[in-house]
Amino acid sequence: MRESGLGKSTLINSLFLTDLYSPEYPGPSHRIKKTVQVEQSKVLIKEGGVQLLLTIVDTPGFGDAVDNSNCWQPVIDHIDSKFEDYLNAESRVNRRQMPDSRVHCCLYFIAPSGHGLKPLDIEFMKRLHEKVNIIPLIAKADTLTPEECQQFKKQIMREIQEHKIKIYEFPETDDEEESKLVKKIKDRLPLAVVGSNTIIEVNGKRVRGRQYPWGVAEVENGEHCDFTILRNMLIRTHMQDLKDVTNNVHYENYRSRKLAAVTYNGVDNNKNKGQLTKPDTVEGMSPLAQMEEERREHVTKMKKMEMEMEQVFEMKVKEKIQKLKDSEAELQRRHEQMRKNLEAQHKELEEKRRQLEEEKVSWEAQQRMLEQQKLDASRYTHVNKDTPEVC
Repeated sequence: MRESGLGKSTLINSLFLTDLYSPEYPGPSHRIKKTVQVEQSKVLIKEGGVQLLLTIVDTPGFGDAVDNSNCWQPVIDHIDSKFEDYLNAESRVNRRQMPDSRVHCCLYFIAPSGHGLKPLDIEFMKRLHEKVNIIPLIAKADTLTPEECQQFKKQIMREIQEHKIKIYEFPETDDEEESKLVKKIKDRLPLAVVGSNTIIEVNGKRVRGRQYPWGVAEVENGEHCDFTILRNMLIRTHMQDLKDVTNNVHYENYRSRKLAAVTYNGVDNNKNKGQLTKPDTVEGMSPLAQMEEERREHVTKMKKMEMEMEQVFEMKVKEKIQKLKDSEAELQRRHEQMRKNLEAQHKELEEKRRQLEEEKVSWEAQQRMLEQQKLDASRYTHVNKDTPEVC
């Protein structure tokens, strides 16, 4: 959602390969009347042989007026009304048929100005981040150079952190492939998108994109924009997690606030809603009593889960300690073996040194004997020369 002219309708058409807006029913940016209102459209798509019926919620005219005070209220009211419908359906005796029309994801379009978030962007997301999963998108990313787009992304994420805006948190996983995928998506937030259903031929290949004098911006080319990442995330990899976060976090917060405002007579203290639809409850049990009973069940369930987690934790700690002990024993064994090997080598070297010393002493003795024999031989020859011959 965002003001008109950012390509919301075009992107939706591109995401689901459909045409939500026709010449008889033009897109919001082409209508004369510009008001903040919520419009729903349903689209049936097939993904991997599975049919998905998706409800697309559009908010034309948001941020178009001169005075945009409380322009987000219709959006908040729409999300709350869907929570209210689900709460009433959940409170009935027969809960087999509970259509889930809650809003599971908000694609927030940011104008490609290159100058960060506008005050209206910040205020709107802060009003909405406790109610729905927000995924920020840079609209019409083909109007920015790659360098400008990267700098713009960093600026937006920096401002989101500074203003403590809660965007959709991707789930952590131990799977290496999924972890790489999540990191890739996180590193590219906010996602820069380009929408188009126009088929253009590029190098003999037919692709969806936009033709410019300088070339073609391909919608499904990961080097040109993040369209493919967004579509895969919404329809394939993170659809269930978006629904789980909506149910376990945003809806539970709404449900807790709503039930906390109910009196014993079933009257809602929240004046905006007036009367809470009375559920088909056990006779004589007030809503507060039901809430207390559910609270006790929840506490019991949480204690059971806590005990199970403690048992698992203790088991893992014991396994870790045993592994450490085994590793320590193995290291000790290897150390002892190395010590014995060193001692054996030391003894062997000492023996060789002793043998070398003995050989040296023996050799030196032999050399002395040879020297002595040479000396004796020399003396004998000299004596024979000095003695005269007798005839």
